[in-house]
Amino acid sequence: MEPIAVDLNVVCPPAGRGPVTTGIPFPKGALPDATRLQLRDAAGAAVRLQSRATDFWPDGSVRWALLDWIAEAGKAPYRATVGEPLAVEGPGINIRKHERSFAHSREPVTIATSEVNTGSARFEVGYQFPFTPLDPSGEIPQTPSGVLFCVGNDAGLECQAVTVTTEIEEAGPLRTCFHLKGFLSTAYTPQTPYAEFDARLHFFAGASVVRVELTIRNPRRAVHQGGLWDLGDAGSIDIKGASLTFDLPAGGGTATVRYSPEVGAPADELSLTDELSLTDGLTSPTNGFSWPFELHQDSSGGENWRSTNHLNRSREVPTRFRGYRLKAGGQERTGLRATPLVTLSRGEHAVGVVVPQFWQNFPMAIEAANGVLDLQLLPDQFGGVQELQGGEQKTWTFAVAFGPDATPEALEWFRQPARAFASPEWYCASGAVPYLTPKAADPNADYLKLVDSAVEGPDNFDAKREKIDEYGWRHFGDIYGDHEAVYGTDARPVVSHYNNQYDPVAGFAYQFLRSGRLDWLRHMEELAQHVIDIDIYHTTQDKSAYSGGLFWHTYHYADADTGTHRSYPRALLQMSHMPGLDPNSPQARRSKGLYARGGGPADEHNYTTGLMLHYFLTGRVQSREAALGLARWVIDMDDGRKTVFRFLSRADTGLASQSRDDGYHGPGRGSGNSLAALIDGHRLSGDPAFLAKAEQLVRRCIHPDDDIARRNLLDVENRWFYTIFLYSLGKYLDYKAGRGELDRMYAYARASLLHYARWMADHEVPTLSRPEILEYPNETWAAQDVRKSEVFKFAAKHATGPEKARFLERSEFFFRDSVSRLTAFESRTLARPVVLLLTFGQMHAHFQKHPEEAAPPPKEDVREFGAPEAFVPQKTIAKKRAKLLVVAGAAAGALSVLALVAWLVLR
Repeated sequence: MEPIAVDLNVVCPPAGRGPVTTGIPFPKGALPDATRLQLRDAAGAAVRLQSRATDFWPDGSVRWALLDWIAEAGKAPYRATVGEPLAVEGPGINIRKHERSFAHSREPVTIATSEVNTGSARFEVGYQFPFTPLDPSGEIPQTPSGVLFCVGNDAGLECQAVTVTTEIEEAGPLRTCFHLKGFLSTAYTPQTPYAEFDARLHFFAGASVVRVELTIRNPRRAVHQGGLWDLGDAGSIDIKGASLTFDLPAGGGTATVRYSPEVGAPADELSLTDELSLTDGLTSPTNGFSWPFELHQDSSGGENWRSTNHLNRSREVPTRFRGYRLKAGGQERTGLRATPLVTLSRGEHAVGVVVPQFWQNFPMAIEAANGVLDLQLLPDQFGGVQELQGGEQKTWTFAVAFGPDATPEALEWFRQPARAFASPEWYCASGAVPYLTPKAADPNADYLKLVDSAVEGPDNFDAKREKIDEYGWRHFGDIYGDHEAVYGTDARPVVSHYNNQYDPVAGFAYQFLRSGRLDWLRHMEELAQHVIDIDIYHTTQDKSAYSGGLFWHTYHYADADTGTHRSYPRALLQMSHMPGLDPNSPQARRSKGLYARGGGPADEHNYTTGLMLHYFLTGRVQSREAALGLARWVIDMDDGRKTVFRFLSRADTGLASQSRDDGYHGPGRGSGNSLAALIDGHRLSGDPAFLAKAEQLVRRCIHPDDDIARRNLLDVENRWFYTIFLYSLGKYLDYKAGRGELDRMYAYARASLLHYARWMADHEVPTLSRPEILEYPNETWAAQDVRKSEVFKFAAKHATGPEKARFLERSEFFFRDSVSRLTAFESRTLARPVVLLLTFGQMHAHFQKHPEEAAPPPKEDVREFGAPEAFVPQKTIAKKRAKLLVVAGAAAGALSVLALVAWLVLR
C-alpha cells in the first residue's frame, strides 16, 4: 500500500491561533495505530498532534481517528502522514491529583481534586463547580470563581450544583476533557435533586481558555395523561434563571469591560467604578440589582420573532422585544442577533466569555459589574419561567478565558470555531462510509439539484427556519416540517417540527463528506445537538417502551401548539369539535384517530446512524452516548420482563418490530429502524447483545420462504414501509460481510433479501403511477421510491448473471423515475422529500461506476431454513392467559389460580 498522506484544510478566524478537533477516516489496513500519525503545516514544519482511534476496521486497523492540534491562521493546509511521532516542543497539559480539606459544619471534609496545568494557567477541578482558576502558586482564590445557580419558580429558591462524579474522559497533551455529573439542589433540601447536570470541561495546552459544555436535565418522567405531552405537564420543572458567575479576585481599582456584540463588530470599552462583587449577592436573579453592563437577547431578532412556535403552557408568546438590548454606562442600544464576546479586567486579573450560538438559543444574557461577570443561560429578565419538560435537557457550549487569554483577540477563535476537514476525495476513497462518490464525480445533476435545495435557493433549510422562527433553546437545530403545513388554512404558518425523521443528521453527514461544503457540517452539528437534548426522552422513570426513546415528528397536518416536539398536542383532540372545520379534512381525520391512539416514543422513529457519524466526525461523546442509548432502547422496549404483563408472560413485547399496528411484525419501518440501530450499537460498543438482538429481529420479521403475497405489500398506505427493513437488511449483510461472518445467519438474511427483491422486480411499480390508491398523492411518494432503488442495489451485490443485471436495471429505473417525478412537483423543496434524497440516493453514482460489485457468498451452501417464525407478542399471550385465570378462578379457587400463574410465567 502506498504511503498515506491526507491534507487537512482549516477554516478559522483571519488571525490568531487556537485548538481544532476533527475526525478523519482511513482506508482499511492503512493506519495500524492512531498514535503513529504525524502532522506538518503548509511550510513543512512539524506540528504537535494528539490523536486516538474512535472506530476500527474488523482487521484492527483504524477506521476513524480523532485529531487535535493547535492551528494557526495562514498555516493550512496541514498534512497528516503515518510514521513515528514527531518530537515537537511546546507546553503540554499536566494533571496532578491531590486532596483538599476544608471545614464543613463541625467536621473537616476531605475531597479528591485534580489540578490542571495547561502551561499558561492552573485550574482546580472537583473543588467547586465547574472549576476554579488558581493563582500562580496553586492556591485557590478566597472568593469563588464559578458557581451555577438555578432558581425554581415554585419556591423561588436558589439551587446550587453538587458534583457527584468527576472523571477524565479525554486525556492528552493538547486537550484534556473532564466529565462532571451531579445534581442541582437547594440549601434546604441538599439531598433532593431539583434537576441533574452534566458538564464537560475542555482544557487546552498553552491556553487559559476553557471550553464548557453544560447540560441541565429534568430526569422526571412526563405524566402524559391520555397520551398527550403538552407543556404544563406535572412532570415538568420551572427554571426562573440559570447562570454561571465568574468573580475576579478581591482588590480595589477600576474594572474595564470590553465587548463586541456581533461577529465583525469592533470591541468597545466601559469603565466600572463600583466595588460590588459576588459577596454582595449580585448573582441572585431576584434581588433587582441593575447591572452596569448588560446584553440581553430576548428573541431571535428575525421577522417572525413573535411566532406561535414560542407558546408557553398558558398559550402565550413571552418574547417581549425583537433581538437584543445592550446597556452600558447608562446608554442603551438595540440590535437583532448577538454573538457576544465580553471580557472583564481589573489590574492583572481578567476573565472573558464567548458564546458561539448566543442568539439562536435565546433567551440569554451576559452581565458585568466591577468584580463580576455573569453568564445567564436562562436569564431571569425573560418574561416568565422556562419550563423543562420531563425527560428534557438543554446543552449550552461556551468558552471562558482567564488572565492573558481573556482578550477579545484570543476569544475570537472560540466565537467562530475553527473547522478542519479533508477533501471529498479522501472521505469517499477511505470506504469508512460505503458507497460514497465525490459530488464533483456524480453525473446525476437532476438528483444533486434536489439535494442542494437544502442549502441553496429561496427555500433552503435556513430560510425554512425563519418562517416559524425555529430558534430558541428548545427549537434551534430542528428542521421546519413545512410539508405538514400544506393543508393549513390560517394566515400564520402551521408550526411543525421535523424531529430527525429519516435521519437527516446522517443525510447532512453524507453530503458534507461528498462535497466538503461546510453548510452541511453546520446543519449536522445543529440538528444532532437538538436531537440529543430535546427529541430523546431522558428518563428511566417511565415505562420501558418510552424511557430513553426518540419522540416522533409533529403529528401530521396539525400545529404543534403546546405539544412542542412531543408529537401529540392536546389541541389536536379539540380540532374535531372546531366550528367550521371540514370533517373530512386531514386535520379532522388525524384528530379523530388520536382519540384511540395517544402518543409517545416508538420503534418507528428511531435513527442512530447520523449520531454515530457525528461522533466520528467531531468526537462529541454525547452523540455516541445517544446512539448507544437508542440501541439499548430497542432491547429494553422488547423485554417482556419490564412490562405490567410480566406476571402473565415474559415473552418479547414485539414493540421493537411492530409497524403501523401491533399485529404486524414483518418487514416494516419499526423493525427496519430497530435493526439499523442495533447494528450501529454493536459497531460503537462491540457489545454482543446488540448483534444477537439484531439477528433475532431478522428471524422474526422475514424468512427466505415467506409467502409475500400474504404480506399485502402493495397496499401502499399501510405497507409502503417494508423497503425500510430491506434497506436495513442490506446494511446488516454488509456489516456481517465486513466482519467476515459469512455464517448461517448471513445466508438466511441474504436469501431473504433476494426472495423479496425478486418479488419486487415482478410486482413493484412507481407509487404515483397508481394515484387512485393514495389518500394524498403528493411529492413525498415520489421521494420514497428512491429507497426501492437502493434495495435493488443491495440485492444486485448478492445476485449473479441475468438476475444481477435485472436488479441493476430496476435500480436505475426507480432512481430515474423518483427523481423525475419529484422534479416535476412545485413542492419538491418541502422538507420531507428533500430529506429523503439527502439520506437515500447517494449510493447511485457508486453503482453506476461499479456495477460489478459483489458481496461474498456464505461459507456454506445453506438451502433449508425451516418454517417461517410465527411471532406472538407478549400482550396477546397475556390476554389469553388472563382468560384462563378467570376460568380457573371460577372453577378451582385461589390456590389453583396461584399455581396456574406460576406455571404460565415460568413456561
